[in-house]
Amino acid sequence: MSQTCVEVRSEWSIVAARQAGRTIAKEVGFGSVDQARITTAISELARNIYLYAKVGEICIEKVVEANKVGVKVSASDNGPGIKDLRRVMEDGYTTSGGLGAGLPGVKRLMDEFLIDSKEGEGTKIHAVKWLR
Repeated sequence: MSQTCVEVRSEWSIVAARQAGRTIAKEVGFGSVDQARITTAISELARNIYLYAKVGEICIEKVVEANKVGVKVSASDNGPGIKDLRRVMEDGYTTSGGLGAGLPGVKRLMDEFLIDSKEGEGTKIHAVKWLR
């Protein structure tokens, strides 16, 4: 199973990224609850790309480490970057008028979460969900 990448540039590409994530999560062996967690995280990441950077990419792949298997979701863009990363990672913080689940929600849904964002250069996020 190789990496599947979806270019995010419209609301339809958010749907395509979700579908790709669900397919890979199912192939790895995740149950329906964890499939929903993974696709929700993908939705949040893709929506952020669409709203703030306009264009970016979501890549989903199976990962194997030692004796465990999981799904890795990578989101990247060359958008404006995140000015105040600490604030963005606070629960309830929103700039789009949404519920504010955003990146803190993604961090809670997944087992591993790394973010690198530079103002004027863009954002890269990697999140992994391990099969238990």
